[in-house]
Amino acid sequence: MIDNISKFLIEQYSTDFAAWLLGEAIALTTINPTELNVELIRADSVMLLQSSQIILHTEFQTVGDETMPFRMADYYLRLKRKFPERDIQQVVIYLKHTSSDLVRQTSYQTPVMTHQFRVIRIWEEPVEVFLSTPGLLPYAVLSRATDKARVLAQVVRKLEQIADSREQSNLVAATSILAGLELTEQTIRQLMRSPVMRESTMYQAILREGEERGLELGLIEGRTAGERELVLKQLTRKLGSLSPELTATVSNLTLERLEALAEDLLDFTSAADLESWLD
Repeated sequence: MIDNISKFLIEQYSTDFAAWLLGEAIALTTINPTELNVELIRADSVMLLQSSQIILHTEFQTVGDETMPFRMADYYLRLKRKFPERDIQQVVIYLKHTSSDLVRQTSYQTPVMTHQFRVIRIWEEPVEVFLSTPGLLPYAVLSRATDKARVLAQVVRKLEQIADSREQSNLVAATSILAGLELTEQTIRQLMRSPVMRESTMYQAILREGEERGLELGLIEGRTAGERELVLKQLTRKLGSLSPELTATVSNLTLERLEALAEDLLDFTSAADLESWLD
């Protein structure tokens, strides 16, 4: 899930990421990892972008990985073989705070070679870095700031100023999911209930990945429980007390059906309308 979010963001906002990681706001295009004859299971978390002079290889990780130094050296050699004239910059970005020494590995060494790469531990980065451009906003909560809830509120205010509805909805979804690495489900629940988020193509794609990955962050289960609670309250306010049978039926709806009901119930005038909708 985190891989998909980061891939989406870096591809859509390559200029923002280039300004952060390379110090220059240049437009970058993607390279398919399969062009380097890399096994798909290893290519899943890889982001490769290029301009005419530079290649940026990034990997976003939530946990330390002892194989990372070898992987970075392996990718460097593959990239250098295919693009010998280009400057190759490699950055591993760790998202979730940890004291593991694995997130401090910056080189691959053997008796005859040494390969260096950059590492960014995002919890050590100043929050201001992520508040200046749209593409980096979803990572602000993971930064060095101590009051994470306050940072999330700042991000939400900035997201509300984005005029393009699709761009706004995708960034809301990305922010909500990444915030789950630092904040409790209860803190971010209101943001996740946003109608803007429901329209997000990214969020819908994440839901389609299935429950297993969603439960890694506890967000899908929490999203369903929160939506169920909200819908039942809205129905009670709109129609009065529901029968135990109707309550049980609504409670067993899937997340997708609950979201649809949350919109359609605004037109209900009686319990019969709800029964008809459920049939």
